[in-house]
Amino acid sequence: MNGRQESGTSSRLDDAARAGWLYYVAGNTQDQIAAKLGVSRQSAQRLVSFAVSEGLVRVRIDHPIANCLELARRLQSRYALDLAEVVPSDPDSPSTTIGVAEAAAAEIERRLSSPEPIVMALGTGRTLKAAVEQLPAMECPQHKVVSLTGNIAPDGSAAFYNVIFTLADTVKARSFPMPLPVIASSREEREMLLSQPMIQPTLALAARADVTFIGIGDLGPTAPLYEDGFITEAELKALQKAGAVGEIVGWVFDRDGRLIDGITNDRVASAPIPSREKSLVVALAMGEKKLPGIRAAANRRLVNGLITDERTAAALLEG
Repeated sequence: MNGRQESGTSSRLDDAARAGWLYYVAGNTQDQIAAKLGVSRQSAQRLVSFAVSEGLVRVRIDHPIANCLELARRLQSRYALDLAEVVPSDPDSPSTTIGVAEAAAAEIERRLSSPEPIVMALGTGRTLKAAVEQLPAMECPQHKVVSLTGNIAPDGSAAFYNVIFTLADTVKARSFPMPLPVIASSREEREMLLSQPMIQPTLALAARADVTFIGIGDLGPTAPLYEDGFITEAELKALQKAGAVGEIVGWVFDRDGRLIDGITNDRVASAPIPSREKSLVVALAMGEKKLPGIRAAANRRLVNGLITDERTAAALLEG
């Protein structure tokens, strides 16, 4: 490179650095930069872009949400997720739904706002219920919403955390509940129930869901399946002994994300989790108790989407 070329390159870098400073630091518009540097607006735009491409500008967003965006990017890369969203953590809140429920509600609303017909499948759980309760009234006759899990509690009442009826009250879309117990009394009863003509179309609809929202339950001493009366204390202890760390719509899995044989899984009346190869299955989960279950579900690709908080996200990225 001769002296004239070096001088030209140096001058262009100087101009680019000046344009970058005026834009990112001083807050000038591109028209203002053009006037100050005596160039056209197009030239000013090119100089700002050149400053970035040459590494003369380092943009740093000094806001808590920036950390969430970076955690989401890393989660997506680490676990090969198709969707990852991380919300700020409130260190003073004991809630296991706050923030995640709001973000999930926004994502559900966005999906239901689409003019193109979709099939949305829903699991169950406290976080999902909190999310659905925040949805605005909507008219969505083009969509179908289907429950993955039975909506009958052990005492014959409607399962409290089954969200399909809550959603139906708010969103005017065709809703397909699963009129079954969450867990049947025997394998034979489960097979008989699932073979009913009125159940088969609902199972088929769930299998072709475009997007699914589910919760992840832990299998600790206060496991939702146990606290809500779906399994006995003896069954909970048997599942723990077998290595259970989490459950999705009643399907219990170990730390490798493998479904546990027998015990309760052969009596679960829920639909299988929809295909992660053909659709998006989003877990809504946060908190230390759920970490093993979230990690196992993501590693095994039981889910390919996750909405969580920054403390949980950071823990998932450790090790």
